[in-house]
Amino acid sequence: MINKLIKTEAYYNLVLSRIEDLMDAEANTPEAEELELLTTLVELYEDEHYAMDMPEPIDAIKFRMEQLGLNQKGLVPFIGSKSKVSEILNNKRPLTLSMMRSLHQNLGIPAEIFLQKTGSNFPKAILNIEWHLFPLKEMSKRGWIHPIKNLKDSAEEAIRLFMSDCCLNGETIDACFRENSGNRINAKTDMYALNSWCMRIMSLAQKKPLQRKFNPTTFTSDNLKEIAKLSFFDEGPLLAREFLEKHGIHLTIERHLPKTYLDGAALLLEDSTPVVGLTLRYDRIDNFWFCLLHELAHIVLHLGKENQNLFVDDMDVQTFGAGKQKAIEYEADYLARESLIPNEVWSSSTAKSNPTKKNVLELAEYLKVHPACIAGKVRFEQNNFKLLSRLVGSGKIRTLFEI
Repeated sequence: MINKLIKTEAYYNLVLSRIEDLMDAEANTPEAEELELLTTLVELYEDEHYAMDMPEPIDAIKFRMEQLGLNQKGLVPFIGSKSKVSEILNNKRPLTLSMMRSLHQNLGIPAEIFLQKTGSNFPKAILNIEWHLFPLKEMSKRGWIHPIKNLKDSAEEAIRLFMSDCCLNGETIDACFRENSGNRINAKTDMYALNSWCMRIMSLAQKKPLQRKFNPTTFTSDNLKEIAKLSFFDEGPLLAREFLEKHGIHLTIERHLPKTYLDGAALLLEDSTPVVGLTLRYDRIDNFWFCLLHELAHIVLHLGKENQNLFVDDMDVQTFGAGKQKAIEYEADYLARESLIPNEVWSSSTAKSNPTKKNVLELAEYLKVHPACIAGKVRFEQNNFKLLSRLVGSGKIRTLFEI
């Protein structure tokens, strides 16, 4: 009895000959069982050595059109326009995922033919996402997504590839859209641009693994006070980044996208590593330190708790949210302020009652923080941003991070 795997052509022919002898075997006999076994062995061998090439997607479409008696006009509902249909059928334009899905659903062409891989299927659809609304041109200009012809038509492919750099699960972006609705954002914010920026921050962080794992029990408000003291040094922002990396926290800088009105964000990667992202849209020392400490306050107080994995902040928005969300932002603001300039010191200081340059510098020296932080607090509390403008360190941060 032949009963071993087929590994050679000669043995394959021998098995075929034996199958021919057994073709008339009666059911429930040893010969019938042998026939079933040998047939299975032949199928395994043929799948490996005689697999038929898949037809090209365009050939499959044309074949299906012929079967169904469709002309080019009949494909318009699935592809988009007469010109697109003509370009697709003449291999002058690539099929997009949305076209493939439509042709699969309406003409019954298997997904594996479009994807040219046995057993493959289309990526899971993400609800409520309109791919063409992402800022594709700006993202392409900055090199965030690869240059693609007919970028608008291929938006889903471009963004999915972009997403794969920041998260393993495409559903992450859907979560971002839901979570952003409660954050400290301008009413005019373009949510697609905002989420693109957040994903970019995640992608940059993923590409730079940290040597130490973040431990939420050892990173506390006391660490924020230590970080605030680094503002005293000219290269304080770079020292802060090094300090955070040694605590398992990414500090990532990326310019904001148009219509995001964004200063910073605190978020978690899929492995629970915290990331602080800053835009430096206001290139000032005072703005840098308050934004950084505000996002770090979110990490200490809120991030990862009660499923809150993302905070985005426009610091120009002072009346934001309601109820719990408003309380959360107030807590982060308070801890950031206390870390830089404790209210116990501030309330009785001459820099508060008489904010001259001399008084500001003296308080900064006493607290061992940068004078810009004191000047920024004065300007904010008095709502007069012309005051002490030479002390806030305009144009001093981006050069440090080389952006």
